Amino acid sequence: MPRVIPPDPDLLRRPRRIAQQIRAAREEAKLTQQAVAERTGMDRSSYQEIEYGAVSPLLDSLLRISDAIGVRLSVLVRE
Repeated sequence: MPRVIPPDPDLLRRPRRIAQQIRAAREEAKLTQQAVAERTGMDRSSYQEIEYGAVSPLLDSLLRISDAIGVRLSVLVRE
């Protein structure tokens, strides 16, 4: 039976950190969640799930979010 290795605790914190950075960038740009969702073509609830860290966004979603907020992708995913 294969041995299950628990994930590194930092690996679990990274998506939450990215979600916080997305929210901070949105707030700095003085945009609402609804405005970003509309600019990305997402519905607001899907965008909220990303911003709250409930789901991990795909790369194309991150690119659309960075474009909608007007920041470089690296701002959203910096370590």
